[in-house]
Amino acid sequence: MGFQTFVDNIVDLLQERMGDPYEIKVIRVTKNNDVELTGIAITRQEDSIFPTIYLEGLYEEFKEGARLSTLVEKIINCHEEQSMALELDMDFFRDYSRVKDRIFYKLVSFEKNKKFLKDAPHLRWNDLAIVFYYALEDDVVEGGSIAVKRQHMLMWKQNAESLYRQANRNTKRGMPELLVSMRELVMELTGVWIREADTIPMYVLTNQDKRFGAAAMLYSEKIGELAERFGSDLLILPSSIHEVLLIPDDHSREYAFYRQMVEEVNRTQVEPEEVLSYGLYRYCRKNSEIEEIIS
Repeated sequence: MGFQTFVDNIVDLLQERMGDPYEIKVIRVTKNNDVELTGIAITRQEDSIFPTIYLEGLYEEFKEGARLSTLVEKIINCHEEQSMALELDMDFFRDYSRVKDRIFYKLVSFEKNKKFLKDAPHLRWNDLAIVFYYALEDDVVEGGSIAVKRQHMLMWKQNAESLYRQANRNTKRGMPELLVSMRELVMELTGVWIREADTIPMYVLTNQDKRFGAAAMLYSEKIGELAERFGSDLLILPSSIHEVLLIPDDHSREYAFYRQMVEEVNRTQVEPEEVLSYGLYRYCRKNSEIEEIIS
């Protein structure tokens, strides 16, 4: 069964289960990097806000043997749980004083998000863009967020620069940076002891939540400390929107080697919507700034 037939069958079964008061909507949602996903929403006429459940993952479960009836039940349960969480008064969102302490930022590709950026306040940073989002409380929807659009910015009488100042304070405080060596990370994940002499000095920079952690580059103090420790500039390899890798720039390899590494990881290890960049960056120890390596 092809994906579109799967979607049609899911819609028919949901409509049969939910009855006439509900409309089953198929929604095409553009995610990060202009990746389009197919979502489904179970709505009533009076609903102004409703959850969207994405179908690509469920289709993979179907291809692995899951029954359509089981997946429909899963969608209904997910809809009911998220609908209860979303029954909140959204009027508060009009008041900047009530939302400003939960506005954060993240880094995304500038080139791959041009459609989204047309309607979103942002600041350019090397080949990336700093964009803003409102983080819902975890007791509402865990990990849920609302992208800040131009209409929100105008409603709040703010601009991209003022949103950046607020988000910088919130993100630095609410999502503290986390710097850990790759050696320590591998030992933690595998339980296998690795001698420091057997590994190249590679570090992972993210935040405590490990979500949108690449943005820690914007406020990290540990990058400078690591550069001083090694007495050299640092190469920064974008691993995903959630983390970056740091390596002392000792010129032992050509930059082309690291570019190829980034490309290979993006192609084979990272979901398309979580790719940050195919570029390469350097923390300059002399002026304490991160710059894109063009050549």
